[in-house]
Amino acid sequence: DAFATADDILEDHALQLLGYSSEETHSRIMVTLPTEAGEDLDLVRGFVEAGMELARINCAHDGPEVWRRMIDNVHTAAREADREIKVAMDLAGPKVRTGEIEPGPEVGRARVTREDTGVVVTPSKIWLTPADLAEDEIPPVPTGLPGRPTLPLRVERDWLEALEIGSEITFHDNRDAKRRFTVTRIEGQGVLLEGRRNAYVSNSTLLETDWTKTRVSGVPPTEQRLRLSIGDTLILTDDQTPAVVAPDVTPRIGCTLPEAVAAIEVGQKVLFDDGSIAARAVDKQVTEQGHHEVHLEVTYAGPEGTKLAAYKGINLPDTVLPLPSLTEEDIEAFRFVAEHGDIANVSFIRDADDVNFVLDTLEQIAQESDDPERVRNLGIVLKIETIPAYEGLCRVLLAGMRHPNLGIMIARGDLAVELGFERMAEVPRLIAQMAEAAHVPVIMATQVLENLAKSGLPTRAEITDAAYALRSEAVMLNKGPHITDAIRILHTLSTKLGRSQRKNRQMLRQISSWMPENE
Repeated sequence: DAFATADDILEDHALQLLGYSSEETHSRIMVTLPTEAGEDLDLVRGFVEAGMELARINCAHDGPEVWRRMIDNVHTAAREADREIKVAMDLAGPKVRTGEIEPGPEVGRARVTREDTGVVVTPSKIWLTPADLAEDEIPPVPTGLPGRPTLPLRVERDWLEALEIGSEITFHDNRDAKRRFTVTRIEGQGVLLEGRRNAYVSNSTLLETDWTKTRVSGVPPTEQRLRLSIGDTLILTDDQTPAVVAPDVTPRIGCTLPEAVAAIEVGQKVLFDDGSIAARAVDKQVTEQGHHEVHLEVTYAGPEGTKLAAYKGINLPDTVLPLPSLTEEDIEAFRFVAEHGDIANVSFIRDADDVNFVLDTLEQIAQESDDPERVRNLGIVLKIETIPAYEGLCRVLLAGMRHPNLGIMIARGDLAVELGFERMAEVPRLIAQMAEAAHVPVIMATQVLENLAKSGLPTRAEITDAAYALRSEAVMLNKGPHITDAIRILHTLSTKLGRSQRKNRQMLRQISSWMPENE
């Protein structure tokens, strides 16, 4: 009876926060919407038909107009399917990222793909458009082209308009290698060229056809990265000057949040790009210009070094950051969510004070709203993604439970980076059990069926992982070209497992495939 009563209370809370689940299962499928969902209603319809029960919008991308169109399309598709689909919106919180790196040379590559024998399988491709078009008028590269990415270039309009199917274009590339490409497609103001060799093209390259020439433009600078190996020194600074990539120079890179650099203490860990590079602070100083600098010793990187790019995430598991859980941009997005969404997923939760700040901000928004009761009943999901939030989970939950519509999200990505991957065998389970004891619904997130969503083919392990994730009240899927297939498979798994598992308990349903034929 105690288990049944607890299950009923938890299910009531899940119903209030997340909405109805499919029959025969207690878990729901939350799908991250791509930007295209704001323009393509059929895309959203496909998600709904495949089994989407919650839509997620990441407020770190796009803006209010796109968000509004996404929400409208979700509501339209849900209404057509005679279902309720709630909209959850992520508030990004303060983002600690690497700063800019100076751009590299303006050189683009058009590349073939080859068999092991050297035979060309798919050609190198160049997409030409008129140089006089505004950025928002440039025809996009055609979709579905096989092989390596197509190189977009801009040329003079008169020269481009003289091209025909079969026209041959010759040039000497950036290595002074002679190259020949052929026009294979003309679409509106765009022309597709294909060749049988790789080509390196810069903004000084001259293209020639029928004795007429044009100079290429529109080649963007290449993205440079810092290569770091174990034992290297990296200087992390609050100076936003773009990092210089040069041999025999100690690399330094800015941090997008200056307060984070000032807060790091000697001996503390600093992790970059989801933990692909780990370092330890060995020195700290202030320059004559007043910039804080932390000297880091790289303690983990790939065998041949690991490249660090601009705007990659920085995790500081040992550092207390003197920052609120919501930035000014987050609070503006929070107002939008309170008016148009159903759930706010809140990042950067570390302790009860962060939770109280979020709930106090919600109350302030309610007092300014024309519909204060709707705002006060907005779903709040606390993302558990930091060491302090995990270690202080009891206090975080107790602070959040003063809100009538609460849930948590287990963000396994950041947790794995901060706690270490080996802890992922136990930590999500422990968090889920604590939340179950508090009758708080759980959303399991990060890399669920990710290989399937991206490549169209699941790994064996991620099917088992998805089955484990379905013990929670909702499972979050990220974006990908095959996301509809991922939704459909997760829905099938949820339906099958919903009758045989409840949280961490097995329900011992009858397995009909093992029954004798005469029964």
